[in-house]
Amino acid sequence: MSKFPKLLVSAALVATLATPALAEKLGIGRAAMPEEIAAWDVNVLPDGRGLPEGSMSVLDGEAVFIDNCASCHGDFAEGLDNWPALAGGRGTLRDERPVKTVGSYWPYLSTVWDYVNRSMPFGGAQTLETDEVYGIVAYILYSEGLVDDDFVLSNENFTEVRLPNEDGFYVDDRVEVEFPVFATEPCMENCKDAVEITRKASDLNVTPTDDAGRPLSTIPDVTAGAEAPEEVVVAAVTPEEPPSATEGPDPELVAEGEKLFRQCKSCHELGEGARSRTGPHLNDVFGRVAGTVEGFRYSKPMVAAGEAGLVWTEETVAEFLADPRGYMKGTRMSFRGLKSDDDIAAMNAYLKSATE
Repeated sequence: MSKFPKLLVSAALVATLATPALAEKLGIGRAAMPEEIAAWDVNVLPDGRGLPEGSMSVLDGEAVFIDNCASCHGDFAEGLDNWPALAGGRGTLRDERPVKTVGSYWPYLSTVWDYVNRSMPFGGAQTLETDEVYGIVAYILYSEGLVDDDFVLSNENFTEVRLPNEDGFYVDDRVEVEFPVFATEPCMENCKDAVEITRKASDLNVTPTDDAGRPLSTIPDVTAGAEAPEEVVVAAVTPEEPPSATEGPDPELVAEGEKLFRQCKSCHELGEGARSRTGPHLNDVFGRVAGTVEGFRYSKPMVAAGEAGLVWTEETVAEFLADPRGYMKGTRMSFRGLKSDDDIAAMNAYLKSATE
């Protein structure tokens, strides 16, 4: 036996013997003091019990989020690479690939606060100040469109915030409903005489293979004297004439815009069947008065801009995408902006082509 299982057993034994009942009976250890119990009892409950005093605004929380969370979760909580999104995903829980976020899945805000406080940031757990935790949670709520940009989250108003999926869970009743059904005596009659393997996965053709019948996960042995690959001859291709202005947007520009739009998908949908999520859907955005998608809860500045006559054109969309916060102070959209004029042109081309 390796030393690790012994250490685990020893640790478990010490923990068991240190319980108050056994400590008193066996004379080993002592009962925990109230101060020690208070230090261990860090749970935060849905009704606010366990919350420490503190507060921070959305805008101050954004700076804390950028410094501590954005490298994994994106500047506006959309998720990066394999790190999860924290915002968006509402209405996807019945989809084949649901997006489970604070707004779409989590039931209580206390769960968010407790998890950030105990476990984040990754690799630096419990290094955040209490006020910073309030700020990060406030910014996540803002990214979900659940609060305005002037919102300040504190222990005093914490329980006033309700997450959209609070009623999407039910009490686990398996002890009363399922356990009695499966707690009966097992049937031991007419059992199968013997168990044997009759077919393999390869026989059932469930393992993907290449043309030679090898599993696709097989890694070729490059050290076994494999022959050098044959020279590939590429036929010359005559370049096509660039599309004229009457033929619509450049397909390459549209394709580049589609790639750029990936960073928008956590909040916006575009195309057939598009719905508003954390942000409004972007179908037919050109020619639309700002802040007028029916049923979507816009920020106050966006509504005011629409009432003042702002209409989305290729020019106004370009100005907004270059610096959303600079173009419209107080906008809920936390995206920092596209880096170049070429990126903006590509995004405009994609937005226009996707709904034509």
